[in-house]
This record gives sequence, structure tokens and C-alpha cells, in this order.
Amino acid sequence: NELRRLTAGKLPKLAVAALVLVPLLYASFYLYANYDPYGRLSKLPAAIVNEDAGSGGRNVGREVTDEVVRSGTFGWHEVSADQAQQGVRDGTYSFAITIPADFSTALLSTGNFNPQQATIRLTTNDANNYLSHTIANQVAQQIRTTIAEKVGAEAANRFLMGFSTIYGKTQEAANGASKLADGAGQLLGGQRQLADGVGQLATGSTQLSSGLATLKAGTASLPQDTRRLSDGAAQVAAGNAQLAAAANVLASSSADLRRNLDSANNQLTQQLRDGGFTDAQVQQVLSALGQLRAPLDNADNRIQQTAGQVNQLADGSRQVATGAAALAAAAPSLSGGIAQASDGANALSAGAVKLDDGEKSAVTGASQLATGAAQLRDGLNAGLREIPNPNDPTRTATADTIADPVAVQSAGVANAGTYGAGLAPFFISLATWIGAFVLFLLLRPLSTRALAAGTAPLRVAVGGWLASALLGTAQVLVLFGAVTWLVGIHVAHPVAAIGFAILASLTFTAIVHALNALFGAVGKFLGLVLLVLQLVSAGGTFPWQTLPDVLYPLHVVLPMGYVVDGLRHLFYTGASLQSLLDVGVLCAYLAGAIAVSTLAARKRRVWTVSALQPELSL
Repeated sequence: NELRRLTAGKLPKLAVAALVLVPLLYASFYLYANYDPYGRLSKLPAAIVNEDAGSGGRNVGREVTDEVVRSGTFGWHEVSADQAQQGVRDGTYSFAITIPADFSTALLSTGNFNPQQATIRLTTNDANNYLSHTIANQVAQQIRTTIAEKVGAEAANRFLMGFSTIYGKTQEAANGASKLADGAGQLLGGQRQLADGVGQLATGSTQLSSGLATLKAGTASLPQDTRRLSDGAAQVAAGNAQLAAAANVLASSSADLRRNLDSANNQLTQQLRDGGFTDAQVQQVLSALGQLRAPLDNADNRIQQTAGQVNQLADGSRQVATGAAALAAAAPSLSGGIAQASDGANALSAGAVKLDDGEKSAVTGASQLATGAAQLRDGLNAGLREIPNPNDPTRTATADTIADPVAVQSAGVANAGTYGAGLAPFFISLATWIGAFVLFLLLRPLSTRALAAGTAPLRVAVGGWLASALLGTAQVLVLFGAVTWLVGIHVAHPVAAIGFAILASLTFTAIVHALNALFGAVGKFLGLVLLVLQLVSAGGTFPWQTLPDVLYPLHVVLPMGYVVDGLRHLFYTGASLQSLLDVGVLCAYLAGAIAVSTLAARKRRVWTVSALQPELSL
């Protein structure tokens, strides 16, 4: 009957159509307008000012400016500082980023161990748009992060290059230490051989010193003894000379005698021949005479031989006397030299002992040197293995990782895709409530004829609600068609989402119906109040946990938060236990609202003056 009443003419039919389209106009146009604002940020004008003077032949500000302009994330315009300031003030630019003159100098200051923090200046104007300020802050932060990564990568690359240099120098030191260890080992071996030789020298010098001391003691009287020897040798030489002279006289006399006998033999031979002896007789006489003189000839031979030996003895005695004299003359010097040699040998022995002790210390030091050199070699080699020595690709990759150590891997359980899709559950919920609210601008919550006829209160209540339920369902269907087909928002589970939205519409129409049935004109105002309360507590934009604590109970109690939650699951992922809770809460509200409408129908069976002539009529 209510639907028939509303469609009894052309204008009422248009009014009903308008009521059905109200949620569509509210939600779909808003979602269309905000479908993907981040994808159109390139239309947002922004200014960038590069005042960087550069440093060390490099202008980082120029690099950043070119990279930002090429990115196309915003409608970038490179302008002067005055133009940027005036443009932000009059709204030509949403915001401006200024790179100061000392930007490169500050960025590269760490290489000179004179660190300075580089800054970029962000200029915004909330009179243009508050969100542009928020977006500009994010852009500035992104630029800062990009610059930090770039500079950090270069600094880390230089740092790692320093490791490679240290590695090379340490390797040279390790090679030198290996040579030092080898040389120290050879030195130790030589020192040990030298120590053995010095020990032998010390022993030999001690023996030499002892022997020379004995020789010195034995030759102390050598000058006197050699002088006496020289004197005795001279006397012997003089006596031998006299003996030689006598022997020469005797030899000469014996030789003269022999010559005289030979002459007498010749004379005797002539006389015997002259006396008439035959040659045989002469020979017999001479033979007999020869036998007689044979001892004399032998004696002469011995005398001549002895005289020669005596002469040799005289000559030898003279030589011995001469040598003894020379020995006597040299004996003092020889004795002094032996004494000096003994003293030197003593000093040599003492020095050799000290040298032996020092060489033992030298061997100990050489051993310590060899041990230390080996430890140095091993330590340098071990340290060399610990020093990074990456190749160029590894160094570049490591530097990039140091500059940007953390990467974010998004593993979203569900993804809305666009800003509009993210807001769709909230605005569909809001549109559904508004649709239910405006329906009762035309619909009567309770049928007066049914109340007057004494129809059961439950039947009156349900009958008064069914018209809004049907129109609310039509609103949801039209709204979903526009949101999905025209706006292009993807729904993961469209059938379930439409069913849940219809349940939400049934619940909202039942609640608004109950308010209007129970409170009349005041119920419309209460429906508006509930709209505002749910608007701020449903958590449709920011997470509901960010609400002030005083609003927490509203989020838990009011139904729109559960509608938003249920639609989010069905739009992005699917049904869950939380979705069952959402359905349960809406069913409870639906049942409760019908119960309140039934109570209102029961109360309206009794007519009062205020019911016939209300103080306020909307």
C-alpha cells in the first residue's frame, strides 16, 4: 500500500527514482572523483630551485634537479628563488624545494673529515591545500633518502676502496715480513754458527793464553842464557880455530913427508938401476919399501881427512858463535815479544769470553727476532685474510647495500589497488545509511490504516519497513552497478559483497524506520545524529585505533564500523570469522530495530493529542 501510494502519480514516481539514486550520487561520484589521485600527481605544479655552487668539480644539486624533473612525479618547474616564493604564495605552485648554494660542499665534506649536514628547504602554503603540504613532506623525504643513498654509496665505495688499498699495502708488508722471517731464520743459523766459533775461539784463546804464559815463564832467562851460549860458542870457535890451525900444520907436514918419500923412492929406483939392479929387483925393493911406508900413507890420509873435518868444525863453530851472538842479541826482543804476546793472549782470552757471552745474547736476540718475525709474518697473513678486498662489482654492490641497507618487500594479504578502492567500503556504507535516511523523507514509518484496523503490531512494523527495505535493496544494486562498471572498482567477491551490502541496507533502513516509528519527527534528527557519530567512529579512512579513546565505545557499539569491516574483507580478500561477526552484529541490529518498530506500533495503537497534533512536523 505504501509503495502504491508513492507511485500514484508521475511526480511521486520521479521522487522514488530520486530516492533510489541518492546513494549513487553520493558514493559513486565521490569515488569517481577520488578514484586514483596519486596517479595524477604529475598534474600538481611544483617548483624546484637549484642554487648549488658545486664542489670539487661536481654539482650534486644539478644532478638532483635534473633527476627530479625527469622523474615526472609532479609538474616540476625549475625556477629562481623569487619565482618559487611568489608562486607558492599566490598558488601557482603547490610547494617549492630549494637546494642551497653549499649543498655539494656539505655533502662531500665527509671526505675531508669536516662533516657538515646538507639541507634542502621545503616551502609550502596550507592556504593552497593542506594535503599538498603532507605530500611535499613525503617528496622532500624521498629526495633526502635518494641523495643519502647516492652519497652514501659513493662514500662506502671510497671506504671499500680504502680497504683494497690497505689490503695491497698489508700484502706488501706481509711479503716483506716473510722475507724478514726468512732472513731472521738465516741470521739465527749464522748466529748459532758464529756462537759455536766464538766458543771455540774462547776455548782456544784460553789455551793460547795458558801456553803463552808458560812460554813466557820459560823464556824469562832466555837473554842471559843466550848470552852465555854466545860466549861459550865464541870460546869453542876460538879453540876450534886453534885446533884447525894445528891440524893444518900437521897435515901440511904429513903431506911434505909423503912427497919427500915419493921423491926418495924415485931417487932409490934410479940409484938401484944405476947400481945394476934389474927392474924386477928394483920392483921387489920398491914393493918391500911400499909395504913399509903403507902405515905412513894411511896415517897421512887420516891426517888429511881429520884436518878437513877440523877445518869444518872450526867453520861450524864460527857460524854457531855468530848465530849464538845473533840469538843473544835478539833474545831480549824475543822475550819481550813473548811477554807481549802472553799479555795480548790474556786480553784476547778475556775479550773472547765477553764475546762468547755477547754472542749467546745475540743468539737469544736472533731467536727472538726470528720468532717475532715469524709471528709478524703469520699475523700479517692472518690479518690479510680478514681485510676485505672486493672486486669492482662486489664493491659497487656492497656500497649500494651499505647506502641502502633495508629494502621493503610488500607482501600484502590484500591490496585495494587505488585510493578510491580503498575508500569504497566506507563510502558505500555511508551512502547506504544516507539512502535509508532519505527514504523516510517520503515514506511513512507506520500505516495509520493498519493501526486503526487493529492489525498486529509486528505485522504493522514489518509492513512499514518492507517498502524501505525494497527501495534500499534497489539503491544497493544501482550503487554497486555504478561503482563496479562505471567507476571501475574491482570487487574480489561481488556476489557476497552485494549480499552483505543488501544486509547492511536492510539493517540501516530498519534502524531509521525504528527511530521514525518510535520518535516521529525527532527520529529523523536522531538518524542524522547517528550518521554523524558513525561518520567519525567507523574507521573508514584512518584506522579506528587512531581515534580518541572516548570514541572507542562508539566504534564498538554502532553498526557502520562492522559494515565497513565486512565490505573490506569481501572487496579485497574474502569471508573470514571476522566477517561472520559483522553479519551477526547486523542481524542483531536488524532484529532489534524490528523489535523497536513493533514496540512503536503497539504504542501507536493508543491515540494521543500529541500524535494527532504534533508540536514539530518534518
